[in-house]
Amino acid sequence: MAVKLYVGNLSYTTMEDALRSLFAQSGTVDTCELVLDKFTGKSRGFAFVEMSSQEEADKAVEELNEYEFEGRKLVVNEARPREPRSFGGFGGGAPGGGQGGKRKSGKGSRRGSRSAKRDKKAFW
Repeated sequence: MAVKLYVGNLSYTTMEDALRSLFAQSGTVDTCELVLDKFTGKSRGFAFVEMSSQEEADKAVEELNEYEFEGRKLVVNEARPREPRSFGGFGGGAPGGGQGGKRKSGKGSRRGSRSAKRDKKAFW
């Protein structure tokens, strides 16, 4: 059974082949995927490496966590399952951000406050 590891604090210049060969010293690497920014195509500074067995994954964590690689100390641990993500963020994705109703323009609300002040003066 393959075990997925999270590898963090990578240099932004790290290449997938270099990372794969580093982890190959601890055992069989099934996959190595460097996470890239979708707009720039550059590394985001972390990756996921899949080792072929739990023993090899444990060995990799033990040997490579806080290991200095390309001038940075790596963070290596077993990857957690991805959490479900919600979409919308502002009221469940309703048009207008779920704010409900129309927004008053700046002028309209200012006029309303002026007339309210005028009414207070007349009352007193």
